[in-house]
Amino acid sequence: MRGSGHESALRVRFVRTNSEYQATSSENRSRNGVPRLTPEARKANQGLVDLLRSIGQRHGATPAQIALAWLLAQKPWIVPLFGTRKLERLEENLASLTVTLTAADLDEIDRVSSTMTIQGARLPEAMLRCSGL
Repeated sequence: MRGSGHESALRVRFVRTNSEYQATSSENRSRNGVPRLTPEARKANQGLVDLLRSIGQRHGATPAQIALAWLLAQKPWIVPLFGTRKLERLEENLASLTVTLTAADLDEIDRVSSTMTIQGARLPEAMLRCSGL
């Protein structure tokens, strides 16, 4: 799960999309151009979600909370910037602050994710060109 803050934030979005998030048609439209969130990429990247779900079950946390807790554990100065329109998602994201991953959890995430090749660009090509990412 290595990557920039932008990429990590999108991985959280991917994790939520693949795990428990049921999108409405308007929410689907907002994701239409994101290559990492296509049905093919979501299927190919499901192993990452499964890993985070497994660790989440041990901690009583969602895969998205584990992804955020992993990000927070990387460096003390990292602050995940997540966007949401729903109070329940804000509360879920904030609850990741109460998740303490063990050294074994972090090693497992790093070891397993380092063998995965995440499919799909994190943003549409036009947005990447404009953003300088």
